[in-house]
Amino acid sequence: MPQSLARVLVHLVFSTKNREPLISPDHRERVFDYLGGTLNAIECPVIKVGGMPDHVHLFFVQARTLSLSKVVEEVKKESSKWAKKHIHPGFFWQNGYGAFSVSPSIAPKTIAYIENQQEHQKVLTYQDELRELLRKHGIEWDERYVWD
Repeated sequence: MPQSLARVLVHLVFSTKNREPLISPDHRERVFDYLGGTLNAIECPVIKVGGMPDHVHLFFVQARTLSLSKVVEEVKKESSKWAKKHIHPGFFWQNGYGAFSVSPSIAPKTIAYIENQQEHQKVLTYQDELRELLRKHGIEWDERYVWD
């Protein structure tokens, strides 16, 4: 095939450093819009962005020409610079992230999941939510190295 074709859907999750609740309701939409705009700017069309005061969920189409680690690096770097200026001078993202492939057939469920973060967080902490996602996707982890 002379042309390279791909459509990989990614659900990316990461928190603020030490899960500090820096994404207040007053700033939430601006933060989500900035994250989505950053993804779009690097040719990773955003599908849905959401989250809570201490973490975010980004659902997007992976660019064919960028590695996932490069996407995460760019999104965190650009949004962190912006957040330091507009949200809090001590704003940082955690070092790591969770990234999960999503089948197009369950994309609507992923969107609903991100939209309903307020409800999920009533019964699950961010840590428990991430553990659940890791289990669901068959990813092994070591608790000593997941949280910072």
